[in-house]
This record gives sequence, C-alpha cells and structure tokens, in this order.
Amino acid sequence: MIFSNILIEWYLQNKRSLPWRNTKNPYPIWLSEIILQQTRVAQGLPYFEAFTTEFKTVFDLANASEEQVLKLWQGLGYYSRARNLHAAAKYIVNDLNGVFPSSYKELLHLKGVGEYTAAAIASFAYDEPVAVVDGNVFRVLSRVFGIETDISSSKAKKEFQELAQELLPIEDPAIFNQAIMEFGATQCVPQRPDCSVCVFNTKCVALQQKKVESLPVKLKKTKVKNRYFNYLIIKDRNGDFVVEKREEKGIWFNLYQFNLLENSKSDTIENIVKHIKKEYNPLVLIVKNEEEVVHKLSHQHLHIRFFELQFNEVLKEAVSLDEMMKLPFPIVIHNFIESNYL
Repeated sequence: MIFSNILIEWYLQNKRSLPWRNTKNPYPIWLSEIILQQTRVAQGLPYFEAFTTEFKTVFDLANASEEQVLKLWQGLGYYSRARNLHAAAKYIVNDLNGVFPSSYKELLHLKGVGEYTAAAIASFAYDEPVAVVDGNVFRVLSRVFGIETDISSSKAKKEFQELAQELLPIEDPAIFNQAIMEFGATQCVPQRPDCSVCVFNTKCVALQQKKVESLPVKLKKTKVKNRYFNYLIIKDRNGDFVVEKREEKGIWFNLYQFNLLENSKSDTIENIVKHIKKEYNPLVLIVKNEEEVVHKLSHQHLHIRFFELQFNEVLKEAVSLDEMMKLPFPIVIHNFIESNYL
C-alpha cells in the first residue's frame, strides 16, 4: 500500500478546498459529480453554487420545470446531463420518497449515473469501498505503473478497475478516491506535467522509460463532423423575436434557438442571402456575421452564421427580448443575443 499512502499524504497537503468535500450529504455530492462530468472544476464550481442555491434539496430540483433546470445549466454543455439530473431527482422524490440511494448498486439505477459516478457517490457519502476509475485515474495508473493497454479497448476498464480496487484502502475509500482524482487533475495532467515535483518521480515507470507524453494509450480517435447552421433572427414590427424549441433528438434537445436553416456543406453568404430572400421575402435582411462562428462540440464542429430578418407585421408567435432571455439557449446563441441585442 506504499502507493496509497504516498498519494493520500500528497492529497492532505495539496487538496483544493471545494464545497462538496465538506459534507457526507449525498445530494450535493451527486450534484457535483454530474456537473463535473466532462467539465473542469473551475468551470463547474459556479454552476454547483447556482444549483445548490436555487435547488436546496432534491425535492426543490424535482419540482422545478425542465426549462428552469436547462436555463441554470446554460453554458455547461452536454445538456443530457441536466435532463438526466432532473429525471433522477423526480425518481428519488416520487419513487423513493425522497430517500437517496445508499449503495453503489442502488445508485446505478439513477438516470445519468454510471459506474464511475456511482462509485464516487457511494465512497464519498457512505464510505463504501468502491474504487473510482475515470480519465484522471486511467492517466495516473497507466503512467505510474507503466500500463500500455489501450484505454479505449473493452479490456482496459476491467484491468484498471481491478488495479484501483486493489490499491484502495478499505478503511478510508473516500480519501483515496478524492486523492487519485485530485492528483490526476492538478499534478499528473494530460500535457507537460511537472514530473520534477511529483511524489512518484522515483517510482513512475512512464518517467523512467520516457513515456509520460505517450501514456495513457488511446488509439480510437473521435471522428468530428462539420455542420453548417444559418440562424434566421425573425423580428416583427414590434421588435419581438420568433424562437423555437429543438425537439429532435441530438445536440441541444429541448433548448431554444432561432429558425434554423442547415446546409449540408459550406456555402457563400451571397448564395445563402439569395435563398433566404426567395423563401422569406423579408422587409430588411442584415448579415450579422460575415465570418462563421465555429462552435466546437466533442463530435461536431458547428459553422454558424446569423441573419436578421425584419418584417412589417405583428407575429403572434413572437416574444419580447425580456421573455426570450428567460428561455434556455445553447451558449453560442445566448452569447450572440447578449452581444447584439442587450
């Protein structure tokens, strides 16, 4: 258990002060874990504070509308996390009488909670001896122990899980799990870690074999799809806006947007303007951005242009700017509205 002892000693001297580390209450621990999936602590912390202020208990979260939850989540991305969070809160309140699941196996029944998240909540809230394995853990273990198994392969999860479980001190699983995640997040970072100050630098196989930058091994590359979005900002005579809810499954499900004209490939502004004029015949058409805004998601790059279309009639479906700003939008659209209309 030399590894565990060194790691925990490092953690006790170097850990960041974070609000979810000062409680055994499963509700804020669960909130923090969902928010921090695919999100850095610096970005996630304000959202955690906003959620725990707005929804002090799981009952408050369950009783909120989906739009309230999505609006508070706006800008964090991966919005299915917010919808799953809301669904899980309703399940806890309606099916479990508000009593939070108290074991790893029971936690897996919550929507949006996988093996890693269940292990984190079970160990932090209930001291259940289940090791966490996430990207940080893959990186730390692969480097320190020199494991060259491709982490995108099916056998990697079992191999790393067994090693992490073997290293886990049964008497204090929470502190070990916190420690290895913190070590991966702040010391054994993906790019150019400072190995000169690492507590494992005399034992780390990757450092001895000059493989720090090549571990962990991940052979499967994410294929990125390019999409071309042209948003039509339809304004009526009163200066009100037409917006719509995205109801097709995929990115930004149930968030709001302007009318969307999606092209299968890149096109010139001249061609797009010509098409819009022919289809919509606006009184005034303004190109809001000559250069595409490129919004990068994990599997997609969105090439976005905005066009303002002004009409001389009152549109019954149009909403005021104040009403519009209460709705949840993808952050790229929200930022556009803020910089152009507020």
